[in-house]
Amino acid sequence: MQSAVFLALRHDGGRMERGGRRRSGEAEEAEKGRMKRTIIKDWKTRLSYFLQNSSNSTKMKSNKVGKHRTYFRPSPEEARLWAEAFDELLANKYGLAAFRAFLKSEFCEENIEFWLACEDFKKTKSPQKLTSKAKKIYNDFIEKEAPKEINIDFQTKNMIAQNIQEATHTCFSAAQKRVYSLMENNSYPRFLESEFYQELCKKTPITKVAQGT
Repeated sequence: MQSAVFLALRHDGGRMERGGRRRSGEAEEAEKGRMKRTIIKDWKTRLSYFLQNSSNSTKMKSNKVGKHRTYFRPSPEEARLWAEAFDELLANKYGLAAFRAFLKSEFCEENIEFWLACEDFKKTKSPQKLTSKAKKIYNDFIEKEAPKEINIDFQTKNMIAQNIQEATHTCFSAAQKRVYSLMENNSYPRFLESEFYQELCKKTPITKVAQGT
């Protein structure tokens, strides 16, 4: 009799334990879903902010010189071009803003910020500015525990540390190629599959016209 009671209690206890695990799993999935929705909402807000600021900034410049210009949020056709090549996305100011917002939602915006800093660095003509910019890029992105530290190997970091002592335009070439490849092969495909990008390809473009003076 005692054995029967023991087995019954054991069976009920196991069933309760499985039920608890199931409820716990469902709660975790629900929490993940809420976090994902929050992140998507956040980066959509950031993207709208970037697009609005970009349009306003250009509009102000246009008004100052008294010229009539029309500014467009990208059309669905233009947005679809971003899927043809990663360079197409980076070359478009709205595409770049969208991609930056997306990377921010994935907590890896340091990659595009480093790439852009390198692009600006390569255009620098003054040797003095080249040296100061090289040190800033190193302090911001390369050195250990940098505020925006990028994910590159130790050997490349050491090479950069040596190169910036006599800065040239190729100081960060190896690291920039590494980060570009990382974005192209990982973040870029996820961006193209994102909810916002898919919607952007379907929506009617919004047109803003600047009034001349």
